[in-house]
Amino acid sequence: MTESLLSVRNLTTEFHLPDGRIARALEDVSFDVLPGQTIGLVGESGCGKTTTLMSVMRLLPASGRITAGHALFKGRDLMQLSEQQMRSVRWREMAIVFQGAMNALNPVMKVGDQIREPIELHNLMDRDAAEKRVGELLEMVGIQRSRRDQYPHQYSGGMRQRAMIAMALACSPSLLFADEPTTALDVMIQAQVLDLLKEIQKHLGLAIVMVTHDLGVVAEVCDSVVVMYGGKVAEYASADAIYNEPQHPYTRRLLASFPDLIRPSDTLASIPGTPPRLTDLPTGCRFHPRCDVKVEACDKETPVLKMIEEQSAEGGAIHCAACHLLHGEEAKFQ
Repeated sequence: MTESLLSVRNLTTEFHLPDGRIARALEDVSFDVLPGQTIGLVGESGCGKTTTLMSVMRLLPASGRITAGHALFKGRDLMQLSEQQMRSVRWREMAIVFQGAMNALNPVMKVGDQIREPIELHNLMDRDAAEKRVGELLEMVGIQRSRRDQYPHQYSGGMRQRAMIAMALACSPSLLFADEPTTALDVMIQAQVLDLLKEIQKHLGLAIVMVTHDLGVVAEVCDSVVVMYGGKVAEYASADAIYNEPQHPYTRRLLASFPDLIRPSDTLASIPGTPPRLTDLPTGCRFHPRCDVKVEACDKETPVLKMIEEQSAEGGAIHCAACHLLHGEEAKFQ
């Protein structure tokens, strides 16, 4: 069985608000990322997808607190590392493509200088070699070397996103986090960015954790999927299992609300209501106020992740879901 590159276990994150309230953004989140695998974190806005990435990379704002859990990366628990040790891990071993490239790039720095910066920060090579590396990275993501000295505002939206990918790859990490990498791009450019990520992953052997609310993106690029709701894992399985054998009512409603060209229907389903406020979470199952198949236990008892299918010998994702309507043993993560 393939050993995990990243193992997140029971990760719990809270935000302490100025008025004294506590917003529990994540609770007991667990999943694995294998070398060369793409895993998708999906769900509605506010369900904890981006917070999961920021927690693993230890990039939470001052109000954020990781109160429990572990994140084992290449055998090291990132939660136990000092900030100085984490700086040696970020960009060099794991990197992130932030949502909204225009906001992530420095508007007063040339794009090439921004790509070179992490290379020099980690002392990976001298300036001449770093300049050559910048040119290679730009060409890898489909940008001409001659545009190295231009500023972000001189790039189109798709080019800025490609530049962010080049920057993330500057130090040759083994794990890439992509936070909504196709947001605000038109459909054709979205497809180009996704194709680029797949090509780079195949060429470099990267593992990718992708945050998205677009189920089409998940179907296109992901091997495994973590469906999140209210800061918890609702369902975790291979992409095939999520699309063909969804077990959690929330997963089913998400799929039903997305147009399917293979199995078209007259109307799309919707999920009534809104996701819960993190400062006022419902008791029991967090999805029960919006669930159309809830039972008496749903508003009283918190469901645990139950095993649907064991992990395959090839290292494929287990299939587990947190719902009172499911029967079976509690899912155990090694």
